[in-house]
Amino acid sequence: MVQVTELGYLGLSVSDMPAWKAFATDILAMEIAEGATDQLCQLRADYWHRRIDLVATGEDNIAYFGLRVAGREEFSQMQDQLTAAGIDFRVGTVEEAQERKVTAILKMKDPDGYNVEIFHGPCVERHKPFHPGRRMHHNYVLGTAGLGHIVLGQKDVEAAYRFYTALGMRGDVEYPNEQGGIENGPTFMGCNDRDHTIAFGMGDEHRIYHLGLQFESFDDFGLTYDTAMEKGVGFFFHPGRHSNDNMVSFYVHTPSDWLIEMGWGGNVGPKPQSEYYPDDIFGHHHQHKDGSLSKLS
Repeated sequence: MVQVTELGYLGLSVSDMPAWKAFATDILAMEIAEGATDQLCQLRADYWHRRIDLVATGEDNIAYFGLRVAGREEFSQMQDQLTAAGIDFRVGTVEEAQERKVTAILKMKDPDGYNVEIFHGPCVERHKPFHPGRRMHHNYVLGTAGLGHIVLGQKDVEAAYRFYTALGMRGDVEYPNEQGGIENGPTFMGCNDRDHTIAFGMGDEHRIYHLGLQFESFDDFGLTYDTAMEKGVGFFFHPGRHSNDNMVSFYVHTPSDWLIEMGWGGNVGPKPQSEYYPDDIFGHHHQHKDGSLSKLS
């Protein structure tokens, strides 16, 4: 079975481009790529041409995301695999591939209507070193693990599970739901050395709930936490450690009010067998709008 290998890039619809540009450089320490306009701003995090597109649409949600396959043969085999699974798709035009700076692209929608793109051959600009938006000790964990992970609302979790399984992902419920039952807890799907690349089941509203990014250096994790505090960025969770991926992380509100999880550490390699966890290892105290903290479990 052909597998997607990573979350390569994503496009975000935003309503406040100036706020996002400041957030991207001051908090995320990403580089604004050359040619940014009031309508489109591309963010670099490594040698890739870009990892995130900010698209000024007046809305605040995920616009599209790209999942990579290894190469030309896998790209062709994935088309056969999608056809066998009854998933509608189309091969993107040369112009559409050029727009994403990839060699070739497939376009489709998942069961909840998210725009999913499968691609191979991203443009890697090794002649142009990454220049962070603010000082960093090291970089993000990228490479074969991809950009990070995304958590999406899905009205039909079983349909979403079948769709992403058809792309070669695997996973299961890893935490109980709020009532303590494992049956309807969130589902985490992985495809590489990250514990998960896509997760769903936290809600059924058609929106992105959070994007997870991982630092190489614990010092960058701490520096970003301090920077977010100094800049007055709203926190959702203060630092804690997840049980499923062993990640130390905190969560901040973006200018679109969904969340970004900033993490460090974590497991290397997907779990060979399914497990579930009653609670996080420690921390992740929720910050309420009045500034008070409570432990969510």
